[in-house]
Amino acid sequence: MTAVPRSRGMLFGAVVASLLWVDLATKSWAFQSLGYEHRASDWAWEANFLWGRFSITFQTSFNRGALFGLGQGWTTWFAGLSLVAVAGILYWLFVRQEARSAAVTVCMALIAAGALGNLYDRLGWHGCTDLAGRRIHAVRDFIDCTIPGLRWRGWGLPERVAEYPWPIFNLADVFLVVGTAVLVLLGLGRDAARPGGFPFPEVPEVRELPPRPN
Repeated sequence: MTAVPRSRGMLFGAVVASLLWVDLATKSWAFQSLGYEHRASDWAWEANFLWGRFSITFQTSFNRGALFGLGQGWTTWFAGLSLVAVAGILYWLFVRQEARSAAVTVCMALIAAGALGNLYDRLGWHGCTDLAGRRIHAVRDFIDCTIPGLRWRGWGLPERVAEYPWPIFNLADVFLVVGTAVLVLLGLGRDAARPGGFPFPEVPEVRELPPRPN
């Protein structure tokens, strides 16, 4: 098996460090400029998109859950899960030697940067405190979007919605989603490139055995 080039470790570290800095810097900028929480910016941008409108503005919010506000109140659990995820990424890349692929290395760096950026906030290292002076253990979100969407009505039929309010998020969430999505596409492309297309379980060949002598 080909060894992992030393440059892969440098690539992984550089991408993680750069994206982590961008995530923490934008969070700090938003919360220092707007205050917290539920403070909205005067700036907004919107445009017609598909069957509705896309808009984006900035609004500060503390997320005590996971990605896009899921799992509220499980901050400690998600902090531990982030540590496990980063450890698993390092093991998968450099022990299992999956870092031989530069594209896979960058994707995993995106995921690691997103996990570390939100872990930083869950540990309360951002310095935000409540009115009693207690450290807030929550992720700082500030990107507020509305998008064309769907909602389900009677009999399971979808209905188009011109402006669906997407949960407030941050750049760490973007890194997690993009890294995971591209990693899945890379896996699908790799499977499709194999002879015969996508790998399905192989059915063993059935051979007729000669009759056994009595």
